[in-house]
Amino acid sequence: MSGKWPGGVISKTAPTVTGPTDGEGGSASGIWTLDQAADYEKQGLWPKPTIPRELWMWGKNQFGQIGQGNTHIDYSSPVQVGALTNWLTISCGPYYSLLTTKSDGTAWAWGNGASGMLGQGSTLSYSSPVQIGALTDWTNPLSVGFYSPSGGIKSDGTLWLWGTGSYGQLGQGNTTSYSSPVQVGALTTWLQFAGGYYYGGAIRTDNTLWMWGRNNNYGQGGHNNLTNYSSPKQVGALSDWVQLACGYRHAAAVKTDGTLWCWGDNGSGELGDGTSTNRSSPVQVGALTNWSSVTCGAAFTCAIKTDGTLWTWGAGGSGQLGHNNTTSISSPAQVGALTTWSSVSGRGRFFAAALKTDGTLWAWGENGSGELAQGDTTDRSSPVQVGALTTWKALAAGRKFMGAFK
Repeated sequence: MSGKWPGGVISKTAPTVTGPTDGEGGSASGIWTLDQAADYEKQGLWPKPTIPRELWMWGKNQFGQIGQGNTHIDYSSPVQVGALTNWLTISCGPYYSLLTTKSDGTAWAWGNGASGMLGQGSTLSYSSPVQIGALTDWTNPLSVGFYSPSGGIKSDGTLWLWGTGSYGQLGQGNTTSYSSPVQVGALTTWLQFAGGYYYGGAIRTDNTLWMWGRNNNYGQGGHNNLTNYSSPKQVGALSDWVQLACGYRHAAAVKTDGTLWCWGDNGSGELGDGTSTNRSSPVQVGALTNWSSVTCGAAFTCAIKTDGTLWTWGAGGSGQLGHNNTTSISSPAQVGALTTWSSVSGRGRFFAAALKTDGTLWAWGENGSGELAQGDTTDRSSPVQVGALTTWKALAAGRKFMGAFK
């Protein structure tokens, strides 16, 4: 891992950021292990980005998830959420909730609050951002599951979850639902959390992978069985996991050696192993060691390689694979021939979106609610640019809606 802040020199002491930050270019030297990075971040020695960020959203707005103070008005073009410019991270759920973190360490949510998904201590819905508690120590990107769980990691390395707990997905050792954040155990070594459909997972600072919640139908917990777990359980014994993505009923992860692994439901070929056989433990996708990041949708997977190429596989019925057709495939296939993709989000259920290194934003797949931001509701089976701007910085797709920063 070469740090989060390209544009500065990374040393064992506090990083000095002198160039472009927050993934917007530049270069970095030196390597920190995940535990070193987490340790310094917890101590407040990792700088926060100072680049202003406006939040823009579009698509389905049935429950106010676009944050415009209204409901049942869909938007097929981007609209700004308020006038603030201190939004830092974003995560979109299955079109009923959205959580973000501001640069001041506060967490906010809006949309459908059913089952306490907004963390407000109630089941009320909100069509404008409302703060989750009063704390200012949320540091990691919050993650919204496909219904539950929702949660995130604080600056002290603790993990907190909330929402429906019917399968033990809140990690409390029970199946109780909570409408306010509850801590998962007492550990302070959590680094990254990802939510799926009634299950969740996280990576610790020692690069171990832990999963919990629903596992009894497809083995999406990766434990080589079909047993549900209401507390975090380690996946295998390895300590080489670096990035986790949880989809609807399957999950994927990248290891420190650049290999890519998937497990869970494989009915549409979303595990990328050339079959439609479900897997209850991780299976490697091919033999390559140049995978950089991965994201999971309802029944498809998207990943970017270190060479900047974009690859997709799984269900393609709505054009969500971006291959200019509606065909489903069970092995990775490249989207076009470009080598300029920097990030991708496939959590839009049947659509996906990605950023290029030039700051342009692209989307493809289902568009019945205007989620592709083209000013219409026509599906697209190949990437189409969202407007003409080159100032997009980050994005997140939810079910039939999405958000992005300028």
